[in-house]
Amino acid sequence: MLNEARPSYHRRNMKMSKLLVLALLATSAFAQTAQHSKELDAAYPAAHELYLDLHQNPELSSHETQTAAKLAERLRSLGYEVTEHVGGTGIVAILKNGNGPTVMLRTELDALPVEEKTGLPYASKVHTKDDAGRDVPAMHACGHDLHMSALVATATIMAHSKETWHGTLMLIGQPAEETISGAKAMIADGFLTRFPKPDVGVALHVGNELPAGTVGITPGIYNTNADSLRVTIYGKGGHGAAPNTTIDPIVIAAKTIVALQTIDSREVKPGELAVITVGYIRAGTKNNIIPDQAEMGLTVRTFKADVRKQVLAAIDRVVKGEAMAGGATREPLIEHYEWTDAVFNDPALANRLRAPLETALGKQNVITEEPITPSEDYSYFVEQGIPSLYFSLGGADPDKLAEAHKAGTSLPSNHSPYFTPDVEPALRTGITAEVAVLRYLLAGK
Repeated sequence: MLNEARPSYHRRNMKMSKLLVLALLATSAFAQTAQHSKELDAAYPAAHELYLDLHQNPELSSHETQTAAKLAERLRSLGYEVTEHVGGTGIVAILKNGNGPTVMLRTELDALPVEEKTGLPYASKVHTKDDAGRDVPAMHACGHDLHMSALVATATIMAHSKETWHGTLMLIGQPAEETISGAKAMIADGFLTRFPKPDVGVALHVGNELPAGTVGITPGIYNTNADSLRVTIYGKGGHGAAPNTTIDPIVIAAKTIVALQTIDSREVKPGELAVITVGYIRAGTKNNIIPDQAEMGLTVRTFKADVRKQVLAAIDRVVKGEAMAGGATREPLIEHYEWTDAVFNDPALANRLRAPLETALGKQNVITEEPITPSEDYSYFVEQGIPSLYFSLGGADPDKLAEAHKAGTSLPSNHSPYFTPDVEPALRTGITAEVAVLRYLLAGK
């Protein structure tokens, strides 16, 4: 009987030990959660105030002078070493805290030429000049105001809790993301030679696809290649009442737009992603005048390099073919003026960072996502050998998102004049996620 009882005794002891360890871990996690809650509550009011300011005062790509100055001033006051005018209006802020890795957190600075129609009391009413001298509205229709506010609050918490991490924290305020040119400009301006090369990089993006309070992780390819094309079709102008004496570039452009849509439906292999969108057409000055030329702006999105090559070649063929068929006076001009590759999330890093995100937000609030179709020039940093995680931040009011799903509709997307995130939970979640990830990485994990 004695020999039979001994294993049972040891099993009970082992079970008690496991329970004690779990209890200690739970106590530690609770203490960390409580501490972060205090830190977040302290940093949040200033972050929300900054969000309102940035939202009401947007600046277009490559013109983010006041926006960059606001971030630089706040980061400098926290003890960061701040360098301004990197790649134009970009900023780099560094906080050294002993030996350890260099970890980069990046935000964008720019807004879009969109007229806000949200009806919010703090809606943007800004009008400004674009690079062509046109008077245009401006709006943070892509959530960059929330990204910046989260970064500054995260910077505040990290600066006030240096006992929780060690290494070098590098914060990037990148200009001109919307024209996919800002990251390239910062790199060309010596980003990798003037400053320590990051061992790892992190960025996030808010959207209405996920409910506020959640984040999404996509290991591997996160988004698409992007190519911007400007097409000019040349005709022969004249009186609108005598089209037979002209060569109408608007008609040629219209036929071209329709023909372009057959590339992805009839030339690209079914199942492969290809998006060709004509975002604008500019032609003419008056209803009864046929102009000499018409201009179209295209954005092209693909996942794979071979599909990208195929689609761009097909666009060239279709545009030239329609111009020839329409009797254009000369071959159309096709300008490939902006491009970026897809962002690639390092799979091992994505898997490592899932743990701190689940601890901070709850396992049910960290979602695995499929690649998305918007694009990002953060890929330029990845291509410089900086392993990164670019993750999604839920911005949708959960009730409104559920109602939209039930009705088979969707909430306003990024770049919509009606886009607005559910700020209170989304901003808090963004700060929480960034702090959790940075502390994990700067603990040498």
